[in-house]
Amino acid sequence: MASFFESCWQYLITNFSDFQLACLGSFFLHESVFFLSGLPFVWIERAGWLSKYKIQAKNNSAAAQDRCIVRLLLYHFGVNLPVMIFSYPVFRYMGMRSSLPLPSWNVILTQIIFYFILEDFIFYWGHRILHTKWLYKHVHSVHHEYATPFGLTSEYAHPAEILFLGFATIFGPAITGPHLITLWLWMVLRVLETVEAHSGYHFPWSPSNFFPLYGGSDFHDYHHRLLYTKSGNYSSTFTYMDLIFGTDVGYRKLKALKNTRVEDSSDQKKLL
Repeated sequence: MASFFESCWQYLITNFSDFQLACLGSFFLHESVFFLSGLPFVWIERAGWLSKYKIQAKNNSAAAQDRCIVRLLLYHFGVNLPVMIFSYPVFRYMGMRSSLPLPSWNVILTQIIFYFILEDFIFYWGHRILHTKWLYKHVHSVHHEYATPFGLTSEYAHPAEILFLGFATIFGPAITGPHLITLWLWMVLRVLETVEAHSGYHFPWSPSNFFPLYGGSDFHDYHHRLLYTKSGNYSSTFTYMDLIFGTDVGYRKLKALKNTRVEDSSDQKKLL
């Protein structure tokens, strides 16, 4: 298996330059993973499928979804791609490489775990700052135009916010200079996480049902449907920062209340 991956990687580095792989390759990978994972939630919502797993009863109109997609393409080509191009020298300076040999899985997993921890810390504080009155009104309110989120709204934001919170995602790799394949894997995991968190659906197989302190769709959906001053739930992937600073109290109380109602309903059925 290792030789297969190395053969594939050898093909890439033989036929494409470091710049092409790090910038254009990363952009193509991001767009592919983002839209392939996000578009199904658009179609599911429009078709009304799996409605019993939908967190909110309200649906977005097809026009609202189409507007989101068009603006996303503008933001991706107008903001994301230039950022990837202009940040390339920084990553190279910090030691990022694409040459063989590929890093071991121990190195890859250690770096990615570090990126998740660091990203959660930076994102939490950046997100809380965006919920202050002026920044919410002029910047973050764009992301909250969709009170009923769907997968693609995860990256629907003001260009200033894309740069501001995007810093949390790229800071870890920027200071560690990872192999490009580690950077790609981190990007894929981060995209899949944020699309799922904004999906609007909570399934039995959702990651939050299996991983402790994992936020996921139910956790983040609560954040979107409340007023910006009372929402809480500012965390990115894992919720330890909200737990430490008590900004998930409202969510935890609501969840406890729902669990109590479910238990009461179950007890009543047993008595019948």
